[in-house]
Amino acid sequence: MTILEDSHQNDLLARLKKGDEKAFNGIYAAYGKPMYLKMLRMVRDKDIADELLQELFIKLWDNREKIIPEKPFQPFIYTVARNLVYNYFRKVASDNTLIEQLILRGTEHYLSGEDILLSKEASALLKDAINQLSPQRKQVFELCKLEGRSYEEASKILGISVATVNSHMTKALQSIKTYMLTHRDTGLLLISCYLLSTSS
Repeated sequence: MTILEDSHQNDLLARLKKGDEKAFNGIYAAYGKPMYLKMLRMVRDKDIADELLQELFIKLWDNREKIIPEKPFQPFIYTVARNLVYNYFRKVASDNTLIEQLILRGTEHYLSGEDILLSKEASALLKDAINQLSPQRKQVFELCKLEGRSYEEASKILGISVATVNSHMTKALQSIKTYMLTHRDTGLLLISCYLLSTSS
């Protein structure tokens, strides 16, 4: 997807290289939202994505003299953004609290039904977590999360109340999250899956 016409973009970049703040603002206006959304898809956290976006454009301004207007800019800024996200994940790898937050966020993402069991590693880990649920809790989870059925549909299929379905789902999700945290090293594979699934 082309964000700016080449001639207009080259003009902005040439001016930015010379320290023109209006040109910088023009680049920010064009690329700010697309880059924010790209990084948000990778980190799944609005505050972190916002911080990384600011860091991205600070880096662009600080290195403006190295800009070559004739070279493709879009692949360049995408690469810088992706590297910032990689650096963020490497940085938090030594922070236990952040690791736990990422694993929990990753679990929620994979259980959202959008791209569940995306990679073989994540698939194996989540299957293990699901298999340790009690039989009825596992049934409820599979109906609601894997098959996408409503709580009402699951209650009719299993012959239990909607409230009971809700209770089973709440406990199942908590159990799965706990399992992920007790297998933290493997759980970090979910972070890699973020990058693999969103960096293209």
